[in-house]
Amino acid sequence: MATLELTNDNFETTVSGDGIVLVDFWAAWCGPCRMFGPIFEEASENHTDIVFGKIDTEDQQQLAAAANIRSIPTLMAFRDGILVFSQAGALPAPSLEQLIGAVRDLDMDDVRRQIAQAQEQGATAH
Repeated sequence: MATLELTNDNFETTVSGDGIVLVDFWAAWCGPCRMFGPIFEEASENHTDIVFGKIDTEDQQQLAAAANIRSIPTLMAFRDGILVFSQAGALPAPSLEQLIGAVRDLDMDDVRRQIAQAQEQGATAH
C-alpha cells in the first residue's frame, strides 16, 4: 500500500480508526525528510496492514501546528486512535522496523488503563 497524503479533511478520521497508523510530518526543503521518505515508503510496501500517512508541513501548516510539530521529520504512531509514539528525526530502516514491531506488540488494554489512571490523577490534582 502506498502512503496516503493526509490533510485537515482526512487526518482525524484516518488516525482515529482501529489498527496502526504511522504519520510522517515532512517538507520538500528538508534534507533528512528526503532521506527518510524512501524508507517510509518501503515500509508501507512491506506492511500492508498498516496505514502510512504523510503530512506536508508547508501545505498543511494548520495541521502541523495542531500536532505541535517543532522540527521535521517527525514520526507519529497511532494505534486504535491513541497516539503511542511521537519523535522528531529521521529513522534508519532497522529502527523503523523495530518501532513497527513495538507498536504491534503493545497491550492496548494496558495502554488504555494507563491513560485512564493518568486522567484520574490529573482530575484529582485540580
